Amino acid sequence: MTTEPTALTPTRALLDVLDLGPDATEPDTFTGTSLPQPSGRVFGGQVLAQALLAAGRTVPTTRLPHSLHGYFLRAGDVREPISFAVERLRDGRSFTARRTHALQGGAPILSMIASFQEEQPGLDYAEPMPDAPDPDDVVSADTHLAGIDHPVARFWSQESAFDVRHVEGAIYLGGSGEPTGQQMVWVRSRETLPDDQLLHRALLAFACDQVMLEPVLRRSGHSWATRGLSIASLDHAMWWHRDVRVDDWLLYTQTAPSAQGGRGLGAARVFTRDGTHVASIAQEGMVRVPD
Repeated sequence: MTTEPTALTPTRALLDVLDLGPDATEPDTFTGTSLPQPSGRVFGGQVLAQALLAAGRTVPTTRLPHSLHGYFLRAGDVREPISFAVERLRDGRSFTARRTHALQGGAPILSMIASFQEEQPGLDYAEPMPDAPDPDDVVSADTHLAGIDHPVARFWSQESAFDVRHVEGAIYLGGSGEPTGQQMVWVRSRETLPDDQLLHRALLAFACDQVMLEPVLRRSGHSWATRGLSIASLDHAMWWHRDVRVDDWLLYTQTAPSAQGGRGLGAARVFTRDGTHVASIAQEGMVRVPD
């Protein structure tokens, strides 16, 4: 009797992609693969998370990332491996800086600088989390997209490693109410994850790329279904303020401060379910819609 191999869950598939292999011939160089995408292009959040993990492999485990700044330079091909070359910029008494280039075919698709810090005492305060309904009372993207036989709908509702719940209603299929640059989204991984703080911070970078530019669309009355929409991440800045677990519910409170020149800026603060401010994020993207 033969046993059919068990299919990978979306969470397991993501963890496998984030498990980078060291290059035996080049120091501080790692190789990764990509998750399948309906577009055939590498998901920006994936390569960002991989670049951060590659940098973290060259840093003492007592130092965790507190910030990153990255530029998406070219579209990546999900069929080709990605090489991650880490440059050691500085090793100070408290802080460590690394630059990671993600390369395909010898050309960079992402360039990122991340800073890591030893845990240290200091000032400790944060603005409170705004009022929001409990995630159990918010409809999941799985429900919004249920029964839609389309590769993109299946990807976000069945193949994503994260459960995404829009407080104001999702904008996958059309606009939701009056145009507004405000958005709140609950996000959590579908499965329990290893107790590895570097991994959780990298996964937060992965997950946020799914929603960072949505307030730009909301404010202009558009949605992911807008005919002729062309959208892509250009750059990404992120600050981790406190430890985070992406297998607990996280609330993204988002705004869209500006859009111009075919670009839009999205900003977010991330809170735990009990109101702890764990991260702040900003991302600018190319956002083009038909005239």
